[in-house]
Amino acid sequence: MRTPKSSIASIFACLLLASFPPSGLRGQEPVGGAPAARHDYARWEKEIAAIEAADRQAPPEKGGVLFVGSSTIRLWKTLAEDFPDHKVVNRGFGGSEIVDSTYFADRLIFPHEPKQILLRAGGNDIHAGRLPGEVAADFVEFVRVIHARLPETEILYIGLSPAPARWGEVDKGREMNRLIREAALGMPRVGFVDADEFTVDDDGRARPELFVEDKLHFSPEGYKLLAERVRPFLGR
Repeated sequence: MRTPKSSIASIFACLLLASFPPSGLRGQEPVGGAPAARHDYARWEKEIAAIEAADRQAPPEKGGVLFVGSSTIRLWKTLAEDFPDHKVVNRGFGGSEIVDSTYFADRLIFPHEPKQILLRAGGNDIHAGRLPGEVAADFVEFVRVIHARLPETEILYIGLSPAPARWGEVDKGREMNRLIREAALGMPRVGFVDADEFTVDDDGRARPELFVEDKLHFSPEGYKLLAERVRPFLGR
């Protein structure tokens, strides 16, 4: 009797989380004789507080589509224009890692009770020296935390895109994408949006016109193509 693919993927997700505990749990025990560095959540406090203050003045409607993550989300200024048929909420904060979105879910995500969550983060994690498996485990933990409170909410991970400024990290980013996609396939109401191929040319090199001067963040043309990738995944 064959084991269903969904069961295999579920087991994979559990093993991934067990092998690489999320960053929020790291630093509790010494590694190699020295304490591991603790993740600094306090650095975001001022930015998160400002978002909360804005929400108190003009609360977004509940039940919409919430985008959360790092600077790709924070700088996505055309979200409402790109998805006019949806109630979109932007809760990106630049420089953040996946564990930051998990940690601040009580303040950034749960109050809005979104029907869909699109997470784009992970590049800063890899850039900081995290391994692809560790980052994928952080994503699995993000899903666990969200679904514990919002079990019917769909979670979509927007995969990393190769960027000229971090070309040396492309292989690790793609491996992270692969692991997250595998984990997503084994979890209910979780999906993966491929955002890799459109950013490279036929020779596999990054398309410079899709990035701004820093060669890391998307240009308007880059966001236009990203929106085209995301649009089919949004619920009606």
